[in-house]
Amino acid sequence: CFGTSILTDSDSFQEVVVKIERRTYNKPFLGGFRNMSTGVEFHNAGSQTKPKKRPDKGIQLFCKETQTVVEKNKPQQTRNTTSTQMTKIGLYVSNMTDKLITPGKYFTAEEYHKRRLEAVIVLQKYFRRWHAINLVQNLMEQKRLRLAREAQEELQKKREKEEKLRREYEKKLNPKTKEDFELLYHDLELWMQEETERINRTLTGAERKAALCALLEEETELIACIGMHKLNANVENQQKAILQLLGKCAQPRRWKAFDGKITEMDTQNTLRGKELLEIYRSITTKGIPKDERTSVLLTLKCTVKEHECKLTQEIVALIDREVDLMSREVKECNLEGLRKRICTLFLQYIKIPEFNPEVAGLLKVPQDPLKLYKNVYFCHSCENYLPSTEFPIPANSCTIGRCRSCCQLDNEARKREAYFKYRLILENLRKSEVDYQDDTKIVFLVQVPDMQYLIENIWNSQSALSACSDLYELVMVRWDKQHEWSPWNTILLTKEEADTHLKLCDLQKAYEAPFIYKIKQKHIQAKNYFAQFPAMSSFLHRSNNQANANSYK
Repeated sequence: CFGTSILTDSDSFQEVVVKIERRTYNKPFLGGFRNMSTGVEFHNAGSQTKPKKRPDKGIQLFCKETQTVVEKNKPQQTRNTTSTQMTKIGLYVSNMTDKLITPGKYFTAEEYHKRRLEAVIVLQKYFRRWHAINLVQNLMEQKRLRLAREAQEELQKKREKEEKLRREYEKKLNPKTKEDFELLYHDLELWMQEETERINRTLTGAERKAALCALLEEETELIACIGMHKLNANVENQQKAILQLLGKCAQPRRWKAFDGKITEMDTQNTLRGKELLEIYRSITTKGIPKDERTSVLLTLKCTVKEHECKLTQEIVALIDREVDLMSREVKECNLEGLRKRICTLFLQYIKIPEFNPEVAGLLKVPQDPLKLYKNVYFCHSCENYLPSTEFPIPANSCTIGRCRSCCQLDNEARKREAYFKYRLILENLRKSEVDYQDDTKIVFLVQVPDMQYLIENIWNSQSALSACSDLYELVMVRWDKQHEWSPWNTILLTKEEADTHLKLCDLQKAYEAPFIYKIKQKHIQAKNYFAQFPAMSSFLHRSNNQANANSYK
């Protein structure tokens, strides 16, 4: 900045501050002249202010120089100077090596473009042929893979079916559980019905009576044989239940940490349970040498001597008696009864919470006598007081009725129905409903007899789509997956059909009207049957109100 004086009036001046902005850009050349005598160049003055910028239009603009092509013409001379010699007066040039060239047909631009179009069409033909070949090959490969996958799935289904039949045959040959004996009695009843029908159809009079008597005797023998299998299975199952109980007592505490790892911790009670489990396994092992047996008995004696009571005194006396008999070379077959008494008394010792604190929460009979008065009911069939868990209460029941043992005994003696398949379908249905996490309740009110009636009388024991009648392959799923399962919102399908059905979004578009009408009729039958149950009435009324609201909308 610098100051300068400006004349304002005739004899007055005013000081004015002049600011000079140092330019940060090169000013454009606006012309000028040069002094011929001195050679000094003088440029025309330009404004000191910054040039006005063009408004930003959002589009990049270029000047004319950048949009045009720079062309350059340059003549070029051949390297060697050449000339053409022609025949003239005084000069003869031979034309023996000359060639006669005739002009060809004129090639127009239209013909050129037509030729290019034909060439493009040829290229398109070859490309489309190549693309079609690849497409067909891909389709054939997909078909081959699909057929191979279907064949593999079919083979897998066949193997699973054979394995299932083999397991079912093994269960009938060597029954172990209640379900195995249930299937065995059911097959016995089917055989009896077939034989009775055959006898009534083919024989008459005295021959018929004799054949029925022989059939009755054969049935009696088979029932006795099944009873022997049941006794042996009860002994094995009882031993397994004891070991399972002791295993739970010896199981360490475990919990899941924040990182997902499982942490285990042995407490004083679990260590005590593990010690008693090892001792029980040792004293129940057969065929061990005498010195090892003596060592096990001494360990058991030291363990039970920690607590003085009548039970421990009796165990110690029996141990001393066995040690004395083994020292006298008594045969092991004569010691079996004594060893069973020792095992039984030691098991009683283990089930006392004072000696094994971990068993307190695993016993069915509570230690507090006051708890026995809660949820205990009387069975009028066996005349026993049992907890509520021992009574199967169907949805249409208004009273407690008979206990599970009496119902099972009555089924084996009269109806001999097999509920295993229906129980399996109900368990799978409950697991699938829990996965929805929408607080479903009706599925837990339905019991096995209700599920049997629903499958047999309403759905005719077959799939609604494929009419498959193998109950091992059938499952119950929701008809409309947006609402909770109920007997009037269900459909019986195979496993593959159920997976496909649950993926559907609009049932009206997926199924035809006659099929939907048939399903609705079955739902009406289920409503009429389950409307008799007091526990189902509230859910049924709520479903009707919801259906009326949807129809009104």
